Amino acid sequence: MIGLTGIGAFLNIKNANQTSTAKSGSFRMTRVQTWLNPWSDVTGEGWQIIQSLYAIGSGGLFGSGLGQSKQKYLYLPEPQNDFIFAVLAEELGYMGCIFVIILFLVFIWRGIVISMRAKDTFGSLIAIGIVTLIGLQAIINIAVVTNTMPVTGMELPFFSYGGTAIMVNLISVGILLNISKSEKK
Repeated sequence: MIGLTGIGAFLNIKNANQTSTAKSGSFRMTRVQTWLNPWSDVTGEGWQIIQSLYAIGSGGLFGSGLGQSKQKYLYLPEPQNDFIFAVLAEELGYMGCIFVIILFLVFIWRGIVISMRAKDTFGSLIAIGIVTLIGLQAIINIAVVTNTMPVTGMELPFFSYGGTAIMVNLISVGILLNISKSEKK
């Protein structure tokens, strides 16, 4: 994460000399204003979050059924990555969303228990790091999709498309399971 921030800062400094937009930082203010009122620019900056909210709202209590989402076809940008939770909400409804959130909460809770029962400090720190990494990604993605925070581009662990991200998450869970296997008695 720090490496990407450093690259972003370098590109921002490099572009600051070329454009006045980057120099004044107005794109940051535009992101915050769009987050606060996405309906101010329905066809531009607010399009992604508005379509996400439409998908969540049209899901209802039990959803439209697996594979029956309408928003994922040309309305919701990047439905397989950043906004997969909106498609999940439309297809599985409120109850499906609650179930997925409960699964992530159970994962976080069990990871904290594994961290507290680890036989050494290193295992404990690794376990809490893995739980924080996966749990924070899930919390941030769900918050972005529901317009609780500005759009960040964070994927939903275990659900979003992407081979490398899923592989890293599965390896992390494997390490977490190994730590739980060797917990102190």
